[in-house]
Amino acid sequence: MLDKKEIEHIASLARISLREDEIEKYQQDLSAVLGYFDKLQTLDTSKIEPIGHITGTQNIFRSDLLMDFGTIGKQNILENAPETKDGYIKVKSIL
Repeated sequence: MLDKKEIEHIASLARISLREDEIEKYQQDLSAVLGYFDKLQTLDTSKIEPIGHITGTQNIFRSDLLMDFGTIGKQNILENAPETKDGYIKVKSIL
């Protein structure tokens, strides 16, 4: 079981203040959690393959290709822009 000093040290690391009754409660609660982790350490996981992602999905990358919309496609895009200048979409300056 964690002692009072350990609970106070953990609380100071977490930047929280605890009352005396809370220290006693956390002594029991944190000790129970750590005890459960000790139980998990006894499990034999040597035959279990490590996984990086539980769902098994993987990233699917697309090709980064230039697609030419032609002049009609470009005109359609520019018509939807609120403001244009010299054939480009005009945006407000950030800096």
